[in-house]
Amino acid sequence: MYVSRRMVLEVAACAVTVLLGSALFSLPGRAQDRRPNVVLIVADDLGYSDLGSFGGEIKTPNLDSLASVGIRFTQFYTSAVCSPSRSMMLTGSDNHIAGLGNMAEFTAPNQKGKPGYEGHLNDHVVSVASLLKDSGYHTYMAGKWHLGEEPNYYPAARGFSRDLTLIPGGGSYFDDMWGERGQKQPYTQDGKLIDAVRPGFYSTEDYTDAIIKDIEDGRADGKPFFAYLAYQAPHDPFQLPDDWLDKYKGRYDRGYDVTRAERIERMKRLGILHPQSTVFPRLPNVPAWVSLSDEERRQSARKMELYAAMVENMDSHIGRLFNYLREKNIYDNTLIIFLADNGPEGNKAFSIGSPWDNSKFENWGKKGTFIQYGPAWAQVSAGMFRDFKGFLSEGGIHAPMIISGYGVNDGGRTSSALAHIMDITPTILAVAGAAHPAIYNGQNIAPLQGKSLVPVLNDTRLSVRGPSDWLGWEIFGNRALRQGDWKLVWICPPHGPGDWQLYDVNADPAETKDLARMRPDIKEKLRKHWVEYAQTNNVILPNVSPICGKGELPGIEEE
Repeated sequence: MYVSRRMVLEVAACAVTVLLGSALFSLPGRAQDRRPNVVLIVADDLGYSDLGSFGGEIKTPNLDSLASVGIRFTQFYTSAVCSPSRSMMLTGSDNHIAGLGNMAEFTAPNQKGKPGYEGHLNDHVVSVASLLKDSGYHTYMAGKWHLGEEPNYYPAARGFSRDLTLIPGGGSYFDDMWGERGQKQPYTQDGKLIDAVRPGFYSTEDYTDAIIKDIEDGRADGKPFFAYLAYQAPHDPFQLPDDWLDKYKGRYDRGYDVTRAERIERMKRLGILHPQSTVFPRLPNVPAWVSLSDEERRQSARKMELYAAMVENMDSHIGRLFNYLREKNIYDNTLIIFLADNGPEGNKAFSIGSPWDNSKFENWGKKGTFIQYGPAWAQVSAGMFRDFKGFLSEGGIHAPMIISGYGVNDGGRTSSALAHIMDITPTILAVAGAAHPAIYNGQNIAPLQGKSLVPVLNDTRLSVRGPSDWLGWEIFGNRALRQGDWKLVWICPPHGPGDWQLYDVNADPAETKDLARMRPDIKEKLRKHWVEYAQTNNVILPNVSPICGKGELPGIEEE
């Protein structure tokens, strides 16, 4: 039985050793280890434009305040789905190397049993938590794991000394612990499965409480901590405590077309979006708001009301954590990283045969209901971008990130440095002065592919990537590669043409002008880089895909 734990970030960034901050290491015999603490906060399925500091109308004062003294990254990339993103974030290696070449739930028959497709963090990588724990850090986790559902792959087995964890990819926010089909979802506390969470459990609140209590319980020995707070919010189902259900009542009655246009204008004023930048048009399967019936508008607006309240609720609990850190005088010695794991969810995941009951409109957002907002509002959350979660277009992989606190100079900046979720581990290791080994527990370990963002944080470099550097992706058979301002993307029908498309994402962030025919030289250069990416990372294109369906996809060396 779970008992509530409520309050009763280039000096050196090589793959073998990182010594930044060594002057702050504690000396033998000293009680206080002055190495910085690290707090890593992840929002699940949060859109690029949802935060106020990125253009949204949703009230997020605590994260906006963090941005005002930190750095907003406007060119930060993830995978298009959660577990591949999280595998890269916690290891610094590509997901096809780390064991999540595909989401475990969608592993294709031709991928099963192949290296890189184990469906959990494999032994070719080591988590940042393990490395920090070995170097003397307390390591805490609370929230969603989604990186392995067997005990050998739980957070406790990957370096977290204490945890309160939803092991799979989602489920109820409340104490019923339901999964999508009503099955009981497994939770662990400090490495052990628990039968139940506390009565009145609400995940966003309880995960925050758990992290605060872990930090407080570990303060006495003076050791620094790494706290990984992996919220479910705002992943579906949209569920809230009763006093939060009507926070945004009536706010979205003007609909998604107006809301999106207003967000884009705010993004321009904030400098997040260039005034002349392109905007992807309303998706072809989304009707104009004015064409909906009164009842369709009522239901659609309510879904967005609930989503917005979930985002504000998450921000409020983040504020509680920040206040605790300030009260204990440890905020200034803490590096805080906030990010979203992928684009917003616009796909319909709800299956009618499950026990969830959405029949009463007045109950939407309460325990036992499963509300999603669909592609129209997901496009609002994605801002000017094309598509959303699951796709390698910008709306699926271009996410918000804020880094603030220890080691961040000239705060309040907006950085256009090209950054990737694989950069999180090398950045944390650099700040903590921890090494990344070639061998761990007798196993050869894949080298870091991410780059430390420390030079951007301390304002000694504008970017850690140069014009010749590139980033590659593959998920569900779709593929992409970015080098400089150029992006090459392949999306299968009916969502794309099933051929390579080329975009200048600096001038055309919305991917509206395919330049593949105009610049075949650039297309071919990037295509060869993608082949190199696929071969280096042992990419196996699936023969069954939730996006591309069944059948043979063009091979890795084909166009």
